[in-house]
Parts: sequence; C-alpha cells; structure tokens
Amino acid sequence: MISAADILNASILIVDDQEANVQLLEQMLRGAGYRCITSTMDPHSVCALHRKNRYDLILLDLQMPGMDGFQVMEGLKTNAADGYLPVIVLTAQPGHKLRALQTGAKDFISKPFDLVEVKTRIHNMLEVRLLYKKLENYSKGLEQTVQERTAELHESEARYRSLTELASDWYWEQDENGNFTKVSGPVLEMLGIRVDTLVGEPGGVQLAGWNEAEREMLLVKIAARQPFLDFAFSRVNADGSQQKFRVSGEPMFNQSSRFIGYRGIGVELTA
Repeated sequence: MISAADILNASILIVDDQEANVQLLEQMLRGAGYRCITSTMDPHSVCALHRKNRYDLILLDLQMPGMDGFQVMEGLKTNAADGYLPVIVLTAQPGHKLRALQTGAKDFISKPFDLVEVKTRIHNMLEVRLLYKKLENYSKGLEQTVQERTAELHESEARYRSLTELASDWYWEQDENGNFTKVSGPVLEMLGIRVDTLVGEPGGVQLAGWNEAEREMLLVKIAARQPFLDFAFSRVNADGSQQKFRVSGEPMFNQSSRFIGYRGIGVELTA
C-alpha cells in the first residue's frame, strides 16, 4: 500500500500563468505537508520539465496565452514514457471539463478554488498515481527476473548438452511424432530408424543387421512413454562383425503435462 509519507514526498508541478494562483496552490500544498513542489508560469517549458523530472502530478491551468492546457497535454502524451498522464486540470469553464478528460486529464479542479476539494482531489490522484508506478516497477522487476531465469535455463541446458555429449557417443531428441529434432552422433543408425525422419535432413537408407527382438523391446518402451536406462542391444554388420550399444532415454513433457517427445544418450560398447 501507499503510505502517507509516500504521498507527501511525491513530486508536484504547478502550471498557471497567474502568479496569484501559483502562490495560493503552493502555500496550500506546503501547509498540507507536501515537500516536493515546483511551479512554472511558462506552458512551453512543461514537456521538457516533465521529461527531466518525471513528476507524479501536474496541476495544469487550461486557459493560458500562447499555449493552452489542451496543447500542453498533447505535448505531454508524446513524451510520457510510462503511458500515464498524471494531470489534474484547473479551469473556471464547466464546458472544458469533459474535453479535458477526453484529452487525457485524470481529474479536474474548478476555479475559484475550494481548498478542501483541492486537497482531496490531489491526495486521491497521488495515491492512484503512486500505486500505478508501484505496479509498473513490479512488472518491470518481474520481467527482468523472467529474462534472467530464462538466460540461466538456456545456460544450464547448454551445459547439460555439453556434458552429455562428453559422457556419451550420441545425444538425441525426438518430437512427439518420433522425428529427430536434435542429434549428435550416429544415433539414427544406432536406433535403426531411417535418416529421413530427421527434421530438415535428406533421406537415407535403412540399415540391416539389428537384433530385432532387442530393438522391438526398445520401441515398446518408447511407445509406452517409459524411461529406459542403459538399455543394451546389438547388430551384426555385413562383414560378420558385431556391434553392441547401450542407450538411455526419458520422455519429455511440457508444463501442461503433454508429451512432447524423448531425449537421451547412447554409447557404443564394441570397443
């Protein structure tokens, strides 16, 4: 929540071409305990001042020579980084109130001033404004945290893949349809699956010589979405030599618990 001290420490800019009005508002605000009050009688300087100081509230007179309050608000909207126009307009013209709100003002104060009304509207406006800033800062902090965690996750994933590649002869990932999406090493031939199931790669040939009973057991585990650890199987090459392999894998699921594929490693035991 916003404390009374936060509200009294908020920065306020008074914009009015009448010195008497400026002095009245300054005295009233300082008497109420507000500490950070700035004023100007030059409407052309408001945008630059707000860009530099990022005021929590601007009390803006609508009827000023050279540049009226409506024009000032249009200028403020072009450089307001947070997309929130913290303006209360000051006007003696009832017909200007609706137009001011439509232009972007958040509230209005009627002239001649009712000091109780002025204090109440300023306090309420500052409370809303500071809550908005607090929410905005929280959102930025949350976004930064998400970016940092995402970067950490990517770094962790890269380390994991690097370590698995060092500790194995093959690293592989499949999508939910059995297509290989990431491959390191001759895993396709090891699993006895056609090379053309690798996403983006040209077609290949089916290698023979696998122990079909062993390979069928592995495929059954995959079809059942079961993990497998150090599953051993073999093949006989055309020259009569035998190769033995050991493969481990686990199913992958997204945050909604939907199956999205498999990943695993494999090593050749022949040597």
